[in-house]
Amino acid sequence: MLFHVRMDVLIPTTMDPAVVDKLKAEEKAISQKLQQQGKWRHIWRLAGEYSNFSIFDVESNQELHEIMMSLPLYPFMKVEVTPLLRHPSSIREDDS
Repeated sequence: MLFHVRMDVLIPTTMDPAVVDKLKAEEKAISQKLQQQGKWRHIWRLAGEYSNFSIFDVESNQELHEIMMSLPLYPFMKVEVTPLLRHPSSIREDDS
């Protein structure tokens, strides 16, 4: 199942910078592992924002939920999820 996910990260300005750096490093490691596994297919930064658009390819809503909840920055995110499916007018036979 493909999902388009917008993540807006809202870290409190009062948070200890060392804690923020640790969370960001952990988040990066998890996201790169998920990308290598093919579950986090694409990630794009939104210019001028601490936000991204991502495409996830997972087995179920539950798997996406578990991935999102496992992200170290999740407690500081506003997340919008949109399920995706192939459009009947698409000329593609796959998800490329």
